Amino acid sequence: MNETVSNASLIFSTPIWTSVIDNYNNINDRLEKYIKTQREIDLKGKKVSNIEGWHSQNFSLKDEEVIFFLNSITSNIQKAMDDMGWDLSKNKIEIPNMWAIINKKGSSNAMHIHSNCYLSAAYYVKAPSNCGDIVFHDPRQSRLIRKPIISKLNNLNGDVVNVTPKEGLLVLFPSYLYHSVNESLSENERIVVSFNVDLK
Repeated sequence: MNETVSNASLIFSTPIWTSVIDNYNNINDRLEKYIKTQREIDLKGKKVSNIEGWHSQNFSLKDEEVIFFLNSITSNIQKAMDDMGWDLSKNKIEIPNMWAIINKKGSSNAMHIHSNCYLSAAYYVKAPSNCGDIVFHDPRQSRLIRKPIISKLNNLNGDVVNVTPKEGLLVLFPSYLYHSVNESLSENERIVVSFNVDLK
């Protein structure tokens, strides 16, 4: 008797790129000073997805520290776009906005997406233990209506993915992907730089 073996194909996959950036200690020292200067200028910050935490105004992309940071991660952005098969000879890469969030103990971020762009990012300047994972949520809403009991959690049956921050870690993901940040349990500040990437 012939046995038929079926092969599972992953279709409509949602990528998340993670990498620790070279020379991140130097990058983080410069970014931390820059971000804390921004906070001194605007102690109130703005309210977006942040719960209790401080959210900066958008950075000036002409500032020296911002340019230095972007130059340090250009190859990572390029790799993500190459993986997606986007034709960069016919599309111009644009960073429309960049900002920082400082979460203290008890702070978190509500679930949200970043509209009107293609990729979004989180880069960790300060990431003490238990400072709050970034949580990615399954974008296929109809799949969440009902779920069977599972025997073992894996990438095919899970509906959330947690990424634990660490200093120097860059996380890139599609802007349509819902994400949130768990409450920080740390006595020390969690500092993250976020930005969006668009193609024109």
